[in-house]
Amino acid sequence: MVGSLIIWIAFAAALVSSSLYILAVSRHKIVWAARSSFYLSGLGIIGASVLLMLFILQHRFEYNYVAEYSSRDLPIALLMTTFWAGQQGSFLLWAFFTACIGFFLQRFSQKKNMESEVMAAYSLVITFLLLLIVIKSPFQYVWDVAANSVQRGFIPPDGRGLNPLLQNFWMIIHPPILFIGFSSLAVPFVLAVAALWQKKYAAWVQIALPWVLFSALALGTGLMLGGYWAYGVLGWGGWWGWDPVENSSLIPWIVAVILIHTLIIQMLTGKLARTNFVLAILVYVLVIYSTFLTRSGILANASVHSFVDSGTLAYTLLVIWLATATIGGLGMIVYRRKELNIQTPPSGWLTRESLLSIGTIVMGVCAAVILFGTSKPLFSTSTVEPAFYNGTTLPLAVLMTLLLGLSLQTKWNKVELPAFLKRLLVPGILSIVVLGVFIAIGLRDILAALLALTSLFAFFVSVEKGYRIAKEQPRFIGSAVSHAGLAVLFLGIIASGQYGQKQSLSLPLNQPKSVFGYQLTYNGAKPTPDGKTKYTVNIERNGTQSLLEPVMFESKYNNSLMRTPDYLSSLLGDFYLEPVSLEQGEEDQQDLLVLVKDEPLMYGPITMTFKKFDLGEHTKGGMMGGGNSMTIGAVLQIKSDKETQEIVPTTTYDMGGNPEMTTAYLKNGQIGFQLVSMNVTSGTSKSQIKLRVVGLEGMQHSGIQNPETLVAEISVKPFMNFVWIAAVLMIGGLIIAMLRRFKQSPL
Repeated sequence: MVGSLIIWIAFAAALVSSSLYILAVSRHKIVWAARSSFYLSGLGIIGASVLLMLFILQHRFEYNYVAEYSSRDLPIALLMTTFWAGQQGSFLLWAFFTACIGFFLQRFSQKKNMESEVMAAYSLVITFLLLLIVIKSPFQYVWDVAANSVQRGFIPPDGRGLNPLLQNFWMIIHPPILFIGFSSLAVPFVLAVAALWQKKYAAWVQIALPWVLFSALALGTGLMLGGYWAYGVLGWGGWWGWDPVENSSLIPWIVAVILIHTLIIQMLTGKLARTNFVLAILVYVLVIYSTFLTRSGILANASVHSFVDSGTLAYTLLVIWLATATIGGLGMIVYRRKELNIQTPPSGWLTRESLLSIGTIVMGVCAAVILFGTSKPLFSTSTVEPAFYNGTTLPLAVLMTLLLGLSLQTKWNKVELPAFLKRLLVPGILSIVVLGVFIAIGLRDILAALLALTSLFAFFVSVEKGYRIAKEQPRFIGSAVSHAGLAVLFLGIIASGQYGQKQSLSLPLNQPKSVFGYQLTYNGAKPTPDGKTKYTVNIERNGTQSLLEPVMFESKYNNSLMRTPDYLSSLLGDFYLEPVSLEQGEEDQQDLLVLVKDEPLMYGPITMTFKKFDLGEHTKGGMMGGGNSMTIGAVLQIKSDKETQEIVPTTTYDMGGNPEMTTAYLKNGQIGFQLVSMNVTSGTSKSQIKLRVVGLEGMQHSGIQNPETLVAEISVKPFMNFVWIAAVLMIGGLIIAMLRRFKQSPL
C-alpha cells in the first residue's frame, strides 16, 4: 500500500517539523532541519494526491475509495472530481491545498523573521490533517473495508459511480475553491499565534491582512458558486436554503469579513488589538467546527450535504483538534492579556472606527444566530427552519447596512458633525426617492422596506465614494466596490425572496396553460445521450417564445427520481420551472372532457376552445317564453386542419333541475358534443364546462386517451440577477483590495 506509506511518512515529517520549529525558536541553527521536514511532509501530501488521482483515472477498483465513488462510464472531467466526492478524498484535497499554501507561507514568514513560530503552528495544523487521513485513508483495499463479505484479492469489475446530483460542471470548481478557503484560513490563525509568541502585537496586522482578504475571497467565491449551482441545477428553487452545511461554511466567512475590518481599524487607529487576535483564532476554530459538524454525521438528518458518521476515531480526533486550536490559541491571548491591554484614547461615536466597530458587532451577532441554528442538532432532535434565520437576520441586516453607509461618510479619528450631515443629504434623498418607486410598484412589507432603504443608502454612498476614489487613487477602490456589491445583494434578496411567486401547475401534453403572465405548452419528452429524459416546455410571453428543458430520470445510484430544473433569466427576473412528476395518460371510456374558458384543448385531430356561455336564443324559448325550464348553451370553437367551426351544445333544466342535453354536431355530422355540466365563476377564476363526445365510431379510437401530464413547480423570481451581479462586485472588490495589500506586503 504505497499510498498509505506515503501518508504515514508525511505525517511523521509534519510532526517532526513542528517539533523542530519549536526548538528552532531558541536554537536557530536547526531551522534547516525543520524546514526540510516540512518540505518532505508537503511533497508527501502532493505525492499521495497524485497517486490517488492516478488510481482513479486507471480505474483501480481494488481501492475501496475508487470503487465507492468512481465508475468506468464517467467522462474524464467528472471522473477526476471523484477525488473529492467522499470524506477521505476531501480530507486529502484539504491537506493538498494546505501544503501548497504552506510552501508560500514558509518563504513569506522567513522574510518577515517569523518562520519558526509561524511554521511550528502551521506544521501542527498539517499534522492533525494528516492524522485524519491516516484514520480515514483513501488507500484502503476493498477486502480490508468489507472483510466479512469480500474475499481477499477481490476486485470489483466496476465502481458504484458518482452521485447524480454531483455530476455537474460546478463539481469541478466549487469544492476545490471552498477548500482553498478552508486551507488559507489557517494562515491568519498561525500568524496570530506567532505574533503572540513574538510579542508583535501591532506589526502582524499588516502581514496578516492580505492573507485574510485571500481567504475571504476564496471562501466567498466558493459559497457563491455553490449557491449558483444549487439554484440552476440542484432544483432547490433558490440559491440559498439555510442548509446547515451551507451555514457551517458561511459562519467562518462572516468572521473573516469582520476580521478584515477590525484589522484595518487597528492599522489606522491602533484599536482592537486584542479583538483581532481573538477573531484570527476564532475563524480557524470555526473551520474545524464546521468540519466536525459535517463529517461527524450529526447533520446527517438535517442536511443533504452532510457526510455519514466518520467513525469513533475520526470523531474523537476532530474534537481533540478543535479543543487544541481553541485552548492553544485563546490560552496564548490570556497569557499575554496584560501586554494586550493597549490603551487608546476615545475618538467619539461619529468616527469611522466607532461605526465600523458597531457594524462588526452586528455581523458577529448575525454569525452567532446562524451558529446557534446550525448547531441545534448537537443538543436537540429538531432542526431550525429557514423562517428562523430569515426572521432573525433581516433586522440585523437593516442595522448593518445603515451603519455601513454612515461609516463611509465619516472620518478616521475625527468627528465632523456638520460636514457629516451634509454628506448624508444626497444619498439619503436618492434612497427615499427610489424606495418610493419600490412602494409604488408593490413593496408593502415594513421590514423589507427598511432593508431596501438602508441598502439603497449604503449603495449610493459606496458609489459616490468609489467615484471619488477612482478619480484620485483607483487602486483603493476595492472596498467601495465590495460594499456596493453587498448593498445590491440585499436588494436582490428582497426582490427575489420576498416578492417572488410560486405555483404548482399541471401541463397536459400540447395543451397551453397560463401562469404569471406566461403561456406554457408541454411538448413531450425526449431521451438524452446519457440516458436521462428531457421534457420540453414552450414558453411564450409578449410574442416572444423560448424553450425550457428540465430533466427527470430514475437514478440507479440511489433508486430515486432525480430532477434538474430549467429557467429563463433576464435582468428583471427569472422564470423558473422545476419538474415534479409525470402522469401518464389513461383511457377514459366515458369520453368526458373538461374545458377551461379560453384554454384550448387538443382532442385527436381537432382543437376545442370553450369561448363563453350563451343564454340568448336558447333562454327565450325557455323560461322567458313562458315555460318551466331554462336552457344554457356553451359556445365552442372547433379547429381542424381544414377549417374552424363554431357550435353551441345546450342543456335544458326543468323546474326539478333535471337536465336534457341537445347534441351539437360538426358539419360532417359524425362527431357531436353534449354539455354535461358547468362551473360558473367570477373574478380572476375561469369558468369550466364538462363535455361528452359522441359519435366516436367515426374516429380511429373508441375512447379518449387523456394526455400525459407534466406536473411542475413554477416560480417567478424578480431581479434574481441582482444576486449574481452583487456576487461579482463583492468578489471583484476583494480581488482589488487583496492585490493592493500583497503589493504592500509581498510574498
